[in-house]
Amino acid sequence: MQNTRLSSLLNGALSGVSQGLSNPWRRISLLTISFLLGNFVGTAISTIAGQNANLDTVVAAVLLVFTEVYSWFFYKMYQKMKQSLLAQSLNAFKIGLIYNLFILAFTLGS
Repeated sequence: MQNTRLSSLLNGALSGVSQGLSNPWRRISLLTISFLLGNFVGTAISTIAGQNANLDTVVAAVLLVFTEVYSWFFYKMYQKMKQSLLAQSLNAFKIGLIYNLFILAFTLGS
């Protein structure tokens, strides 16, 4: 790839972001934000699917397939992706999503 001003600017920005996220406190805060975002998306999906009563089973099936495929992928490649921030963020998002759906199921069941 040719070294242009745009590519050097992007490379500098990406290295700055990766260097900034190597700090453990920033990493933990990003994982916490991912977890809370998953929690929010779980609430949003369940309320949107609840408005259209005919899509409940389809949305549940799509979420089940998403979580199972990602779990299979994450834990199969766990040794290689152990330190990957993107993989850990997606895993925290998935855990927040599942947690929220369980909490909503318990509140609806009681």
